[in-house]
Amino acid sequence: MTPSTESDVSKVLKSIEIRDFGQKLGEIARITSAESRDGRISAAIEFGLPFERARESITDAITAAVRDELGVDDVYLDLSAKIVAHGVQRNLKPLPNVRNVIAVASGKGGVGKSTVAVNLALALAADGASVGLLDADIYGPSMPHMVGLVGSRPVSEDGATMDPLEAHGLQVMSIGFLIDPDQPMVWRGPMVTSALNQLLNQTAWRDLDYLIVDMPPGTGDIQLTLAQQVPVSGAVIVTTPQDIAAIDARKGLAMFRKVSIPVLGIIENMSTHVCSSCGHEEAIFGAGGAERMAEDFDVGVLGSLPLDARIREQADSGQPTVASDPESPAADAYRSASRRMAAALATQSRDYAAKFPNIVVEDS
Repeated sequence: MTPSTESDVSKVLKSIEIRDFGQKLGEIARITSAESRDGRISAAIEFGLPFERARESITDAITAAVRDELGVDDVYLDLSAKIVAHGVQRNLKPLPNVRNVIAVASGKGGVGKSTVAVNLALALAADGASVGLLDADIYGPSMPHMVGLVGSRPVSEDGATMDPLEAHGLQVMSIGFLIDPDQPMVWRGPMVTSALNQLLNQTAWRDLDYLIVDMPPGTGDIQLTLAQQVPVSGAVIVTTPQDIAAIDARKGLAMFRKVSIPVLGIIENMSTHVCSSCGHEEAIFGAGGAERMAEDFDVGVLGSLPLDARIREQADSGQPTVASDPESPAADAYRSASRRMAAALATQSRDYAAKFPNIVVEDS
């Protein structure tokens, strides 16, 4: 039966499950207009996340669902994206020119968190977002190497802020751009947190939809500084399937919960290994760690990423997987995880604090 009102069409649209994002359309998008006239359904849909590489598949999925639900063959859709700032910790406002800060963290080192962070950032950019990447690991910065910018130095046009460097369409900043690659950072906690604040606040980020922050492992000074002083919209926890990694990842997840930063989900890295010779797939680090943690903390698993020598080789050469081999199964896995991450953020409340002016009371 053909619907006769805008609300009928909107109701059907909002209920459609979008597999690319693991959410219903009404949870991640606004129906800005919808109508049924002369046997044709027209709708304008504004997504709260980027989706450019998936535009065709999403359009086809929505069209097919509308045809099935409403029995109308002529369907016209106008899809657009508008990424807004989402809520952050109380008493904090979003950074200038940065709508959303997403922390990528793990409880321990060696789980491939930095590789995941850079590929998530690249996947968001490939879908049409403006993305920055901040290397918050002051003691062991790896981003200059991973994005092919070793030896590069930021410049300052005004003498007060630094321009981020650019690689693969990302705006990038790291302490590694400011020091010699072989120079050890023998700093105590206060100096480390001061350096992080300078990298965040003295970098002239240019109109970012997302700033992906690659966190150091653990729950120490950097993590507390980020939680208390930096407006974070959400966090992603990276782990491997083995129990030892999951134990520490649980601590990192609990820390973000304690400081009221939403955990957008868990990414299980090195989930399975596919033999390059025979194609045999094996879970060499075990299985089920991320799923058990997700169930215990009531969060979603954003994706399971493969253990693949090519991912390591591409990161070591400064050509991360999503940029250098975008049609590979590994790149598909990163894109799927990034879309589910962006969808989880899109369901969070918006930030309105930045819209209110600062109120100053003066004696008259």
